[in-house]
Amino acid sequence: MSQPRATKVLVIGYVWPEPRSSAASGHVMQILETFLQQGWDITFSSPAGVGEHKADLAELGIREVPIELNNSSFDTFVSDLAPDIVLFDQFMMEEQFGWRVEKHCPDALRVLETSDLQSLRHARHQRLKDRLKASDDANDFSELFAPALREEFELMADTDLAKREIAALLRCDLNLMISQVEIELLIEQFKLPRQLLHWCPLMIDPLTQPFTPFEDRAHFLSIGNFRHAPNWDAVLWMKTTLWPLIRQQLPGAQLHIYGAYTPPKATALHNPSQGFHVMNWAEDALQVMSAARICLAPLRFGAGIKGKIVDAMLCGTPNVTTPVGAEGMSGNMPWPGAIAESAQSLADAAVLLYQDKTQWTLAQTAGIKLLADRYQQRVHGPALIDRLTGCRENLLKQRNDNFIGSMLRHHQHKSTQYMSQWIEEKNRNNG
Repeated sequence: MSQPRATKVLVIGYVWPEPRSSAASGHVMQILETFLQQGWDITFSSPAGVGEHKADLAELGIREVPIELNNSSFDTFVSDLAPDIVLFDQFMMEEQFGWRVEKHCPDALRVLETSDLQSLRHARHQRLKDRLKASDDANDFSELFAPALREEFELMADTDLAKREIAALLRCDLNLMISQVEIELLIEQFKLPRQLLHWCPLMIDPLTQPFTPFEDRAHFLSIGNFRHAPNWDAVLWMKTTLWPLIRQQLPGAQLHIYGAYTPPKATALHNPSQGFHVMNWAEDALQVMSAARICLAPLRFGAGIKGKIVDAMLCGTPNVTTPVGAEGMSGNMPWPGAIAESAQSLADAAVLLYQDKTQWTLAQTAGIKLLADRYQQRVHGPALIDRLTGCRENLLKQRNDNFIGSMLRHHQHKSTQYMSQWIEEKNRNNG
């Protein structure tokens, strides 16, 4: 008796995964590993160039197939592959390739991995820019962190990016959301059907290694891909405002800043005499995190949840962050460090945790409990597989229930079809 055919999955990535460069890529790798554990047949494609820290997917048994934007060769590729599931990594990939998947593999389950709501992140970035233009106060940014979800919606609703992103979410059969706050925003304000959304946070394995003791740790640490705008803004805020406040209280304090793709503008900030060290890329992020006493994540805008904070908890390193950094991460559980809304409050909390072993240990313990409660791979991995399996088994009903999404797919497909016919006819006439 023949074995049943393995489920075929096509992943269309915005970039080739670099799990040691960004949390978004780390999350994609966690999803791929979950699929591999099921014995699924995985092909990963991307139109992006290959970065210097790319994961070796072929070594894991995943086929790697480069593709091109606006190239009909993708039609033959996807038709021959005939995937059961197509996972779009970020909504722009659904925009570019979704209509081709619809044309050649209409019965494939369409899944969007969002990483974060980009329209929310961009709207918050604009709010920060407006605030910086309106006031030269570099300390208190509490007004940025106060808006209710309705205010966030009003900030986003009229933007082109939000309309594109929400349309892509609706065209998909399931959307993987990393933040429960974003799920609430989509359901309550954008009125997306709950059945289109699945909470899939960062997924980690249980802790096994003992933590480096308080006495053996030194220095503050900040880490994050410099190409990610919220990280770069945080570095600038630390340089100009937050770090000088910490050094006033701890004159000998040292801050080590790690990040992939360090640009010259970041290297120019390196100043050992100020204890401000730009260290470029960390070969082993968990190793440098384990050696630090405090993780600083003073994010003034952003979305999703923060991989650097999960890494800090994995290493038993308390963090100091803003409400944006903490958003969607802890539920009702105690925070593994401190949350503050001004540079002075962040500095005071960081100095206290750095010096007070009792408070530091309490924060570390809170991180252990938080990881165990919300981020276990053995919980979220099976839940993801169950959800995907259920969607495939009830795909027709789910699509009928999501009439707006079906309508958007129809018009997306027809508009591209009409455009192709128009171009062909024009070429014939010109010939």
